[in-house]
Amino acid sequence: MKRAPQPLEVSRPEWEALIGRAQAGPLDEADCRTLQAVVETLERLMQLLADKATTIQRLRQILFGASTEKTRQVLKTADQDQTAPGETESASPSPGGEPEANSQHQKKGHGRHGAAAYTGAPRIQVSHPTFTSGDTCPQCQTGKVYAAPQPALWVRMTGQAPLGAVVYELEKLRCNLCGEIFTAPAPDGVDAAKYDARSAAIIALLKYGSGLPFHRLEQLQGSLGIPLPASTQWEIVKDTAHPLKPAFEALVRQAAQGEVLYNDDTTMKILSQMGATHQAITEDAEAADGSQRSGIFTSGIVSTGEGRKIALFFTGRQHAGENLQDVLQRRAEELGPPIQMCDALSRNPSKTFETLLAHCLAHGRRKFVEVAERFPKQCRYVLETLGTVYQNDAITHQQGMSPQERLLFHQARSGPLMDQFKAWATTQIDDRKVEPNSGLGKAIAYINNHWDKLTLFLRVPGAPLDNNLCERALKKAILHRKNALFYKTQNGARVGDVFMSLIHTCQLNGVNPFDYLTELQQHAGELARNPQDWMPWNYRVTLQSVRVSPAAAT
Repeated sequence: MKRAPQPLEVSRPEWEALIGRAQAGPLDEADCRTLQAVVETLERLMQLLADKATTIQRLRQILFGASTEKTRQVLKTADQDQTAPGETESASPSPGGEPEANSQHQKKGHGRHGAAAYTGAPRIQVSHPTFTSGDTCPQCQTGKVYAAPQPALWVRMTGQAPLGAVVYELEKLRCNLCGEIFTAPAPDGVDAAKYDARSAAIIALLKYGSGLPFHRLEQLQGSLGIPLPASTQWEIVKDTAHPLKPAFEALVRQAAQGEVLYNDDTTMKILSQMGATHQAITEDAEAADGSQRSGIFTSGIVSTGEGRKIALFFTGRQHAGENLQDVLQRRAEELGPPIQMCDALSRNPSKTFETLLAHCLAHGRRKFVEVAERFPKQCRYVLETLGTVYQNDAITHQQGMSPQERLLFHQARSGPLMDQFKAWATTQIDDRKVEPNSGLGKAIAYINNHWDKLTLFLRVPGAPLDNNLCERALKKAILHRKNALFYKTQNGARVGDVFMSLIHTCQLNGVNPFDYLTELQQHAGELARNPQDWMPWNYRVTLQSVRVSPAAAT
């Protein structure tokens, strides 16, 4: 998962003016950034051109971003390439046989979200200023008015700075004889600390949950009259991560007991480990096989089980499979091997612990998407077959089937389709209908070589179809890399891993991460003693017991 360079748009007059400035004298910072972007883009382009496996379509996707991979759009593009000049494509109906609704003619007054979706907003009850329950109806003068079952709901959105501040002016009185000074006490509930738990929670959420770098938040806060230096933000999140570490360790222990573990990694940068002096022999740079490793990665591991999802992030020189080994070391011995979902890279599986290995079907499908323009007929068959398999899987989720029921459903509905697909793929190669070294031949070879692992969902209850859950989780790390570019030190990477893991686990389980991080800080002592009671799915119950226990003791 490599980061594609951003498209650089420079017109010819702008480029000629830049060359003129370079000839006239030293360039300013903006011009230097433009030249740096040109050099990086050219370097990346030359690397891609040197790779004989890079096709023109793949080159476009890497440089300018991949378009949608939906079967409908991929096949539509392939059909357009096969359409003769002058011909037009007729409008295709939606899957239900009816034309799709025009999104531009939606009924006004109905927003994207109802009032029930605003769980973090305070609710204010407003009584009728004229009538109360039991009053005579002013319309008919006979009946009486009573409260309706549901009140009218009105959502009012307000803007505010990410972090607010209040300046307390404490009156000071000085004795004119002895000089003693008497200062008014702070209001009740106002802590002497400048930054409260909510401040640390929102900074961490913006930085590690939404990808907002410290310096951008500093600029935003400064423009709103509430300064917050980037260095101060780092000190806050660094000091906050330490008391939250028990919650992260508890997540790791519980993730090890999961039924299905998804894993993958993406490249990352840690400045303190990227110089020539840090590529010498170090303990962190040594790979499992004893060779030296210079790459730095962020591994994402998502564990599912008992209706819960746990996301973990680990940044360093270890690959995803090695980080998975560290997690599985905490797995209970009486539990059987878990299902592991990943792509076919050799660095993803665990080398020590046994797992039921499944490979991502979406990765295999993507290889046919990439060659659909050149082989539209064959790719249509593959994409439509896999599309039906995914539709079957969606039905199992909609109907809430158990893992065993889902397995039987797939064996009955998807099994025959996959058997036909396997026979077709084998025939294409054995009968030499496809050139093995062509794009289609390589896509078919990938399917044939990994068939057993790609079809584990037809043999093992609960086996997923793809690794999309982990791919989406890794977008947190990719967003950080895209906006902040790097971590400065290994300790900074550990802090990011802790917060990303806690935040994304909350989001996967439908929990408010801001409230969760705030409560963990305010109950750091209880968290350290019993971290298993302060997980995103049970911390609210623990809070109730903590708040009730003092009253019960009295």
